[in-house]
Amino acid sequence: MSAAPMSLAERSRRAVWHPCTQMKRHEREPLLAIARAEGPWLFDTDGKRYLDAVSSWWVNLFGHGHPHIRAALADQLERLDHVMLAGLTHEPVVELSERLGALTDLGHAFYASDGASATEIALKMSAHAWRNAGRPAKCEFVGLEGGYHGETVGALSVTDIALFREAYAPLVRLSAALPSPDARRAEPGEDAVAFARRCALALERHLEQHHARTAALILEPLVQCAGGFGMHDPEYLRLARALCDRYGVHLICDEIAVGFGRTGTLFAHEQAGIRPDFLCLSKGLTGGTLPLSVVLTTDAVYGAFYDDRGARGFLHSHSYSGNPLACRAALAVLDLFRDGQGGEPVLARNHATAQRLDALCAPLAAHPRVGAARRLGMLWAWDIDVDGLPGFSGAYHLAARDEGLLLRPIGNTLYFMPPYVLDDAALAQLAGGALRALERVCGP
Repeated sequence: MSAAPMSLAERSRRAVWHPCTQMKRHEREPLLAIARAEGPWLFDTDGKRYLDAVSSWWVNLFGHGHPHIRAALADQLERLDHVMLAGLTHEPVVELSERLGALTDLGHAFYASDGASATEIALKMSAHAWRNAGRPAKCEFVGLEGGYHGETVGALSVTDIALFREAYAPLVRLSAALPSPDARRAEPGEDAVAFARRCALALERHLEQHHARTAALILEPLVQCAGGFGMHDPEYLRLARALCDRYGVHLICDEIAVGFGRTGTLFAHEQAGIRPDFLCLSKGLTGGTLPLSVVLTTDAVYGAFYDDRGARGFLHSHSYSGNPLACRAALAVLDLFRDGQGGEPVLARNHATAQRLDALCAPLAAHPRVGAARRLGMLWAWDIDVDGLPGFSGAYHLAARDEGLLLRPIGNTLYFMPPYVLDDAALAQLAGGALRALERVCGP
C-alpha cells in the first residue's frame, strides 16, 4: 500500500530552509501552509482564513491582490518583463525615479531588491563619496542602540541587536552604537522631547571627537521596529540633521519599514522637516507584490561620482536592479497614495482607522501584563511582562493563529502592523482576538 502524500507544510519542512527560523521547532510546530490571499486575509490549504496583521513582514500596504496593482503588473508583463539596467533603461524605472525624486527632493535613485541591500548601497556610497572627495579616512559609521538595518554583513555592522550579529561577529566591522532616543528609556518625569535632546548630546560628543573618520549616521526615523518598536520624538531627527551638517557627516534615513504612510506621513522624516542625504526604501514600496528597494540621494553625493574615470563611478550592481515589473508595482502604489482609495485620501483614511482601533484595543492595553502602550500612525506596540512565561513569543503566535490572526511578537513586544484596508469587522477581530490570545498565554 502506498504511503499517504505529505502535506505542503511537511514538504516545506523537508525542502525549504525558512528565514530567521530554528527549523527544529517545526518538528513540533507545523508550518502554516497558505494557498491564497485576498485583501487583508490569508487562506490556508484547509480554507481557514487569517487576518494578516503584520502585513506579511510589513510589506503589504493595500491588501493582497489589489486590483490596481494587479492590473499594472499584467499590463507591464505584456510589454517588458526584465532588462538589465547597465547601459539600458526603460519607462517604469525612469518614471518611478522621477516621482520619488519629486516626493523627497532626492533626485538620484539606485535600485536593488531588498532592504539589506539598500543599506549596503547607502553605506558604500557614503564612504566612496568621501573618498572621491579626497577624504578617504571618513569610512566609519554611527548607528543607534537597538537599531536594525538588515542581516547582510555590511548591514550587520550598523545593526545593534545581539541575536542577529553575535554569531557573525568575526565577519563584521562593528560601528559605534550611540544612545537611542526611544522614549521608553527616558528617566521618570523626562518627556520624549527632553530625552531626545539628551540623546542628541551624546551624538554631538561623539561627532566632535570622531567626525574626521565618520562617513555617516544611519537611523530609523521615529520607530526602531525590529528593536522592539521603540518610538522617539522628531526632535532627535532635527538635531541629528543639524549635527551632521555641522560636522560634515552624511545622514542616512532607513525607512525600509516605516516609509509609505506607516507613521502617519508618507515618509517618517517629513515629521521633523528635514531632508536626509540618503533615503533607503523597500518593503511597502511595491505594496507587497515584488522585491524592490531603492536608495535616493542628493545632487552633491551624485556629483562626487560624476567623472570620466570609471574607478570613480559607484561600483555596485544587482542583476534585477530596477526590474520593470517591480517598478510598475511601485508606480501603482504611488498612484494609490496620490489618488486615494474609494475617493478618500489614504493617510486620512488611515488616521480614522487608527482611532477606531485605538478604542477597540483599550481592553488589551488594560491587561495587567501589558505596559508601555504606544502607537504612531498605523503602528501599535505593547510591552508584555513575560516573567514566568518562557517562550512567550512562540506561544502567543500559535494562540493568535487559533484566533485567525497572523501575529509574531518580537521578544516581549506585541505589535500590530496591519494593511491599510481593514473594515470594522476586521478591526474588531484583530483587537478582540489579540486580547483572547494574550489571556490564553498569560491568564486574564
